[in-house]
Amino acid sequence: MSDKRHEAFYQEGALFFIFGATGDLARRKLFPAFYSLYREGKLPEKFAVVGLARRPRTNEQFREDLLASIHEFARYRTNQDDEQWARFAAHFEYMSLNTNDTSGYRELEHVAQKLESKFGIAGNRLFYLALAPDLFGSVARNLQEGGLLESAGWHRLVIEKPFGFDLASAEKLNEELCSVFKENEIFRIDHYLGKEMVQNIEVIRFANAFFEPLWNNKYIANVQITLSETVGVEERGGYYDHSGALRDMAQNHMLQMVTMMAMEPPSRLAPEDIRDEKVKVLRSLRAYSPDEVEANVVRGQYTEGEMKGEPKKAYRAEDSVNPASSTETYFAAKVLIDNFRWSGVPFYIRTGKRLPVKTTEVVVEFKTIPDNVYLAQKHTLQPNLLVFRVNPLEGIYIKINAKQPGSAGMIIPVAMDFCQSCQVGLNTPEAYERLLHDAARGESTYFTRWDEVKFAWRYVDKIAEAWKQGRSELQPYAAGSWGPDAARELLERDGFHWWPVNGQEESEVIWAPVRA
Repeated sequence: MSDKRHEAFYQEGALFFIFGATGDLARRKLFPAFYSLYREGKLPEKFAVVGLARRPRTNEQFREDLLASIHEFARYRTNQDDEQWARFAAHFEYMSLNTNDTSGYRELEHVAQKLESKFGIAGNRLFYLALAPDLFGSVARNLQEGGLLESAGWHRLVIEKPFGFDLASAEKLNEELCSVFKENEIFRIDHYLGKEMVQNIEVIRFANAFFEPLWNNKYIANVQITLSETVGVEERGGYYDHSGALRDMAQNHMLQMVTMMAMEPPSRLAPEDIRDEKVKVLRSLRAYSPDEVEANVVRGQYTEGEMKGEPKKAYRAEDSVNPASSTETYFAAKVLIDNFRWSGVPFYIRTGKRLPVKTTEVVVEFKTIPDNVYLAQKHTLQPNLLVFRVNPLEGIYIKINAKQPGSAGMIIPVAMDFCQSCQVGLNTPEAYERLLHDAARGESTYFTRWDEVKFAWRYVDKIAEAWKQGRSELQPYAAGSWGPDAARELLERDGFHWWPVNGQEESEVIWAPVRA
């Protein structure tokens, strides 16, 4: 199916509309993604991009901005004298647009028809809203009223998170969008689903016979998902103080990774079948009562501290942050999935700002050998681990117990490490490249469906409501630390501990790199 989609896209082409074309997302991610796709032959010559924003720019200025973006952020390098660059840049035009002015959309329709005629595009149109979410509904209506959804081909809407602030606001937003677009035309981006190693999770699980039989509560002790950031809120203080770690990271990125780890094998490798299985996981999440939230969820906020010898100010001292803010910059939770496969297995998730390292990792800890049998009687055996390294280095490693070479039977942990970034280099496709290409082909597997969003909000809202009732104390943690002590205690109560991340394994582990 994916080959047919690619062939259709290549033959028919598409016209891309980038709303918010002068913004940070377009500059850092979208324009470099277009260029990489073009360089790799994944964009046909039958394409065009219309950049849209309030700011007045000429086509020449817009293409200068495009070149600067690619110089700074793209995987491939170019210069203004490059013939290939000239061909690429010719596909980009700019138009100043007030998103609330309906007459501007009618003018945009004329621009679209001109570009489709120029590049032989068959009326396929993709609208990418790199805008504030409160504009999604009005832009969608204006696209309809301006005649932009009347072309002969398909029409798709790509939107960024956050999709609502809670379930009620998400439902309202969804109603607005679905009054214009069908559900299968709406592509909700969670860029973590575009990351190489997140997509690799299902391949490792379902393409290897020695993992899937063990992927259940009989053999797995716990699963740990860490998404840590070294930065503070930077210039996002105003937005972040309204959102916090729970809504900014847990509701989307972290719960999506939980579904990838916990989903059942789909009956077919079709987008809807895969997403059906993810929804089943979200429906099975144990919804906590206020008392259970207090016992199983940790919320923290960074105070001043030191990172790499540099002092860092507290969250409440950041620009645009309320000096008395109770917004969490750290979130950790014990997530339970009440189904036959995972009953009793805790999924521990944590995310935070101003943590020691930037990393995203998933650790699967297998159950240990019983203490009273064979080698476990004489040796302290470490649990086996399977680790997915998502970011910044991509890779997988497995930790097992083995005899120490030359010893009289001493057992030590050995880690077999496949560093994908080491093998293929850091020039792997960015998440936005994959997702942009998928949206253009109509491949919806790694986009979130409405019912996924709904059940994720339903779970998160229970936690937010308990916090609103004052059922969970805000825990301070120093910038540069691994978060509040309560996060460590959350695992210790169950007899576990957080495993080191980002290659910071224990010193006694012997490493055995896996070569391609």
